[in-house]
Formats: sequence, C-alpha cells, structure tokens
Amino acid sequence: QLVESGGDLVQPGGSLRLSCVASGFTLGYYAIGWFRQAPGKKREGVSCIDISGADPVYIDSVKGRFTISSDADRNTVYLQMNGLKPEDTAVYYCAMRTLTYCGGLHPNEYDYWGQGTQVTVSS
Repeated sequence: QLVESGGDLVQPGGSLRLSCVASGFTLGYYAIGWFRQAPGKKREGVSCIDISGADPVYIDSVKGRFTISSDADRNTVYLQMNGLKPEDTAVYYCAMRTLTYCGGLHPNEYDYWGQGTQVTVSS
C-alpha cells in the first residue's frame, strides 16, 4: 500500500513537500515515481527515483524546482516542490513499478498506486 500526504493550498512561489509512505513492502527495492493529474488532463509523470537514488528523473517543467528523495529508515519517498506555479495544480500520486529502474515515466509502466493528494497553487 502507498499513502501520499502533504498536499495543500499554497500561493504561487510557495513550497510543499509531498510524502509517499509504503506499507507491506520496502520502497528501496523498486523504482518509485510521482505523477500528477489536473482536471480534464491526462495523468503525467513528474519524477522518478530508482533503487540507487543516484540519477533521479524529472520532466522538463519541474527541473530545478522539484526534488525527489527517499528515506529508507522511514520507508518513504518525498517530493520537495519549490517555486510552485498555478500550472502545478493537480492531484499528485506516487506509484511503484516492480523494476529497479525508472524507465520513461509512463503511467502504464507502474503497477501500484496511492490514492493521491491535492496540490492547489493559487493566490
């Protein structure tokens, strides 16, 4: 099971940290991705971290603003989001793929999903 938290209403330019806690398995054995889905839009991959954590993947629109990280002791993956923009507004999901590397950030490559957490960026 994956459970996300940390979503909130924040002003443009603000920051949030999303958490994805796993139960029933060890996150560090698999690649973990963050995805988002805005109303009326397809779900898109945002970032991914593989088991090494050495070479995280980001989509271009969040590079330099978002940082993915993992904490093995807490069995948690985080998404630190800085410099938030209104276009970042979406439901954010974490997901696990039963492989050790990230691949292409396509939702159909991921096997287990959390329930999502709402991020709203608005003044």
